[in-house]
Amino acid sequence: MAPVLLAVAHGSRDPLASTSTRLLLRTVRSLRPELTVRCCFLDLVRPSLSDSLAQLAGRRPILVPLLLGAGYHVRVDLPETLAAAGLPLTHLAPTLGPHPLLAEALADRLTEAGAPSHAPVVLAGAGSSDPTALADTTRMAGLLAARLDRPVTPAHLSAATPTPHQAVAALQATGHPRVALASYLLSPGFFARRAATTAATWTSAPLAAHPAVARLVLRRYDEARAATALPSAA
Repeated sequence: MAPVLLAVAHGSRDPLASTSTRLLLRTVRSLRPELTVRCCFLDLVRPSLSDSLAQLAGRRPILVPLLLGAGYHVRVDLPETLAAAGLPLTHLAPTLGPHPLLAEALADRLTEAGAPSHAPVVLAGAGSSDPTALADTTRMAGLLAARLDRPVTPAHLSAATPTPHQAVAALQATGHPRVALASYLLSPGFFARRAATTAATWTSAPLAAHPAVARLVLRRYDEARAATALPSAA
């Protein structure tokens, strides 16, 4: 029997964030209907990761973090929880980002927002005090720049600079009055609302249940499953 895909989301007080996560996993299930897909949350929303692991009744899971970059949760929280459950670290898939499939989704969201192909772009990540997570956002900006064939400025909505407000203002001050802001966020919520307050002419929606994100969730699962030598879902 194939291991369970246990998607691990951050968790938010905003119910729209949980709804967005569940819509994403509905798309994942539609792509791989023979696979058991479950969802849990690191904070604020149930079921928790520990509870979900306890409810698997002996089935071996692959944890897929629904996170866009590495940080404390990936380096500390998730490995500790796996160890407490008696599972090796190989059962933890990589974070979703950075990855070219996310560049595909970000580009589509910019198009949906009406941003033209010539507008300079600011990539607004959630931000972190962890330099690894910040570096991941910078790498994602490079992938998006390659996809769009124009420069992309990385920015951070918390804990680091430049902020999206600063990055947009800097571009405007250098002769670019109309700037596009790409929301490098999975779900609606506090950070998405903050991203929408910049002076950017166009602001894209969070990635949410974009089909490319669903394909990436399955790719991360498959990568980790191959590393564990557990049976495939086919």
